[in-house]
Amino acid sequence: MNAHPPQRRGLFGRPVLTTFIVLGVLAGLGLGGVAVANRSRSVASWQQPPAAARSTSAKPQTKSTGDSGGASAAESIELSATGDIIMGSAPNRLPANGGDGFFDSVRAGLKSDLVMGNLEQPITNDTGASKCGSPARAHCFAFRSPPSYAKHLKDAGFELLNTANNHSKDFGTTGYANTIEALEGAGLKHTGAEDEITIAEVKGVKVAVLGFSPYAGANNLNDLDHAREIVQKAKGEADLVVVQAHLGAEGSGRTHVKAGSEIYFGENRGDPIKFTHTVIDAGADLVIAHGPHVLRGMQFYKGKLIAYSLGNFAGGGKTLSSDGVLKYGGILHVKLTKDGEWVGGTFLSTYLNSVGVPTRDSANEQGRKLVTTLSKQDFGDTGAKIGSDGSISPPA
Repeated sequence: MNAHPPQRRGLFGRPVLTTFIVLGVLAGLGLGGVAVANRSRSVASWQQPPAAARSTSAKPQTKSTGDSGGASAAESIELSATGDIIMGSAPNRLPANGGDGFFDSVRAGLKSDLVMGNLEQPITNDTGASKCGSPARAHCFAFRSPPSYAKHLKDAGFELLNTANNHSKDFGTTGYANTIEALEGAGLKHTGAEDEITIAEVKGVKVAVLGFSPYAGANNLNDLDHAREIVQKAKGEADLVVVQAHLGAEGSGRTHVKAGSEIYFGENRGDPIKFTHTVIDAGADLVIAHGPHVLRGMQFYKGKLIAYSLGNFAGGGKTLSSDGVLKYGGILHVKLTKDGEWVGGTFLSTYLNSVGVPTRDSANEQGRKLVTTLSKQDFGDTGAKIGSDGSISPPA
């Protein structure tokens, strides 16, 4: 199945989220936007490595992670992140063995102090509210994996998933609520609802993670004033701010980053350069983007790294195309001090195998080669320098 078939627009509703200490209840967000494949503040807080302690507030929610041993702030912490994750699509396009071992090839490469990914599908039973209707409309794709699949994310080492994208509401508000319930039930954290700030405390360092997309129900990456506001708020509550952004048009011809808004099937998918620079100016320390379903280059802006797209990471059941450059992705590792100073980074190449299982590409590192070339071509003197060992460094 083509990873980028023609799509149709669909609207999200607006979220009403509240996190309770025991219940972990979530009121739904709206329906997912287009199918793409083959303001009350919310602050979330979570403890790592034990299961998260949830705080209750009638206003912002805070989900936080922190060392159970109460370690003092480290000189630096290591973050890792991936691009788009679809584990499969029930009922007929799920991976073998119920998904057991799905992430085995990449588990070691994911390891860091905080592992993040873009979950581009609901984890839910069929709610009867597929955005594509029943039977499904032509050229519309709604994905879902069973609730039990949350444990595969946990087993892989993921700790925090972004849900600000165009597939998280493929099965409506109920499907989204079920996704949050499944994630929290597996001890996983999430970010991506409008005004939601998720704070992970790692080795004494508070890391705020925010999700953006062009869809209602998430922080709107086309609303730059609001983007500034929420990033500034996050900066006031944490040491580091990480922005997850689902932005940019899609397809094998969309590897380059250019000035201006990117329009895809009538949707304004954002202005990648203007948005990323805006959130860094507002206080973000790292920007991780996904959405184009291909790898894009990396840039340093005011000493902060922008990864413009980490590509396809997982497309179980052949839900994402493994043709040409669409098959390549990667795992980004970044080390930062508590003050947001750059310490170092690494890019590990991955690819989708013939059935969409994420596979480490240690033999060829094709993804690294692509990102190296694109960084030079698109950003010149501000492009990230990527060594033959995958190491990432700012331009001289």
